[in-house]
Amino acid sequence: MSSRETRNGLQIAVELADFIENRALPGTGVSPEVFWSGLSRLVQELGPKNKALLAKRAEFQSRIDGWHAANKGQDHDAAAYQDFLREIGYLVEEGADFQIETANVDPEIALTPGPQLVVPITNARFALNAANARWGSLYDALYGTDAMGDLPDAGEYDEARGERVIAWAKHHLGFFCTPAIDDWESVVSFAVEDGRLIVTLDDGEQAFIYGSQMHGKGRFVGYTGDPASPRSVFLEKNGLHAEIVIDRSTAIGAADPAGIADVRLESALSTIMDCEDSVACVDAADKVVAYSNWLGLMKGDLTEEVSKGGKTFTRKLAGDIEFTTASGEQATLKGRSLILVRNVGHLMTNPAVLDAEGSEIGEGLMDALCTTLIAMHDLKRDGGNSVEGSVYVVKPKMHGPEEVAFSVEIFDMVEDILGLPRNTVKLGIMDEERRTSVNLKECIRAAKSRVAFINTGFLDRTGDEIHTSMEAGPMLPKGDIKNTPWINSYEDRNVDIGLACGLKGKAQIGKGMWAMPDRMGEMLEAKIGHPQSGATCAWVPSPTAATLHATHYHKVDVLALQDELAAGGARGTLDDLLTIPLLGGRNLSDHEITREIENNAQGILGYVVRWVDQGIGCSKVPDLNDIGLMEDRATCRISSQALANWLRHEIVTEEQVMTAMQKMAAVVDRQNEGDAAYRPMAPGFDGIAFQAACDLIFKGRVQPSGYTEPILHARRLELKASL
Repeated sequence: MSSRETRNGLQIAVELADFIENRALPGTGVSPEVFWSGLSRLVQELGPKNKALLAKRAEFQSRIDGWHAANKGQDHDAAAYQDFLREIGYLVEEGADFQIETANVDPEIALTPGPQLVVPITNARFALNAANARWGSLYDALYGTDAMGDLPDAGEYDEARGERVIAWAKHHLGFFCTPAIDDWESVVSFAVEDGRLIVTLDDGEQAFIYGSQMHGKGRFVGYTGDPASPRSVFLEKNGLHAEIVIDRSTAIGAADPAGIADVRLESALSTIMDCEDSVACVDAADKVVAYSNWLGLMKGDLTEEVSKGGKTFTRKLAGDIEFTTASGEQATLKGRSLILVRNVGHLMTNPAVLDAEGSEIGEGLMDALCTTLIAMHDLKRDGGNSVEGSVYVVKPKMHGPEEVAFSVEIFDMVEDILGLPRNTVKLGIMDEERRTSVNLKECIRAAKSRVAFINTGFLDRTGDEIHTSMEAGPMLPKGDIKNTPWINSYEDRNVDIGLACGLKGKAQIGKGMWAMPDRMGEMLEAKIGHPQSGATCAWVPSPTAATLHATHYHKVDVLALQDELAAGGARGTLDDLLTIPLLGGRNLSDHEITREIENNAQGILGYVVRWVDQGIGCSKVPDLNDIGLMEDRATCRISSQALANWLRHEIVTEEQVMTAMQKMAAVVDRQNEGDAAYRPMAPGFDGIAFQAACDLIFKGRVQPSGYTEPILHARRLELKASL
């Protein structure tokens, strides 16, 4: 238990007080008195509103449960259901059309579609890797993954594989050329003359790539070195850059007719540094780790000692890239991803700060003030994160327009406390709760001067779908829910409503995560669907995945596609969006039921045991087929709610679920045998982590919105207290 110091009626854990006063505040121009009095004001004035909004969530859930109970056994009447939702205020009246008014938005968000990373802010190495993932080697991404259909053998360099990588990459360079070069493997040299790139082929013919911009076409941007024999050349397509590295001193460059040693792609244009789903921050010590890494990123001095290949080196933020433009001027390309920060939602409290009555304050209020204060270091320096003087805060798990308006009120007050101009903080609205999806237009309206990001989050959205309609009946198996009408309506409506509200040119429209980090071949096949949907960004699990996903944005002109979609009218209907994914009259075999129980149990246990025992908020958890899947609280929410729903409707029994939990605990133990810090769950099944996993299922029906945080936080704190 942390000792505490009193500041303006608040009881502050000493770790947090020391961090704020001695590390975060110096250099901002904000005094400790202003900061602590401001936090006290947030707690006193907005804390009660926060609690009232959470109470309203519970009231809605109770009334929806009652409606389903009263209509059980009857055919679902869509009109009657929607009338009920309007009557209780869950579904609000949609207002007149409007356009958002967000200003001073950085080009990575407003103008250029591309991949987006999400990483736990508590891991400095991951944070630095993500920030530096603005550029990535296409050669490395292809060689080291299954992107070409197979994996490399361990050991020495495979020359044949290397040749396949080079052929793949050179074929892709064709997307950058105006006019096209039919065969990049016939290129023997480059030169720059009169604002154009001269590409000489092995038959003596020359092709020219010009610097003038043509819609949907590639162009020559610039070069480094001698124009007669450049060290590298930069091309651009759909706003994204590629660097052709020319270096005959390397083995690859020496073997290449043109001396091409690598092709580097502009990859993760933006990165969300996550204080929420992918971390396990339950107390002041954890929050200080998160805030410290955010401070290092905002000041530009974050470093981490890394050991690799028997060597130790210091990792730091990459610098910008200096080059000569096609017109002969000196310029730079940004070397780092634009960084956003994801705060926690409105639900959780944290013991880092207690109010005058000794109660924990809302963690979202603390995050809002602390992360914005820290971002002031970036606002006060040149060449930092935002060239437009903005702070980007992604706000998750908001339920409906009233809660979005509350977030706007929070940041209005934060800006007043810190002396920042109004709307310095730009808001990301995560469309991942059902009440937000059905009221998305009004949610955007509530933040029309701040919104810089909306997205779909299938995982949390599915968890909320199950919990909201818990009493309607048993749900389909988890995998089958993806094929039901509400999903397509949800994904399409998000894009269409965003475009109708004027997000193009001012804000991102995003899509969710690729959850299989080792399946890059499948990702290359499937994830092009995200830019093809009209989304300007989509989440990827690693810098390597960002480089590969960037190739999709060279092929799809998202901004032109958005114009087509906007002209085509709205897709998806509210009727489809509110279609509950019920099992209906479908009969499941015993094998199907057992498999579903065990699949969910294994995923829950694999994630929760690391969360509770080791404080790891995001894990690559092997599934029953030993395929590594990215798991966070959103995936855990689906699995636990799915089992809670089947228990509620007697598709399964508690005995069946517990039998599966114990069986899968042994499987998870085996999958973690190589982890020296791992604590086995079997054969005792009495550890805190195992109990937490059971709580998520057997108490899942009564968890607020089906969230996992209350149980996980309580059990993690219990474990930390026992050490």
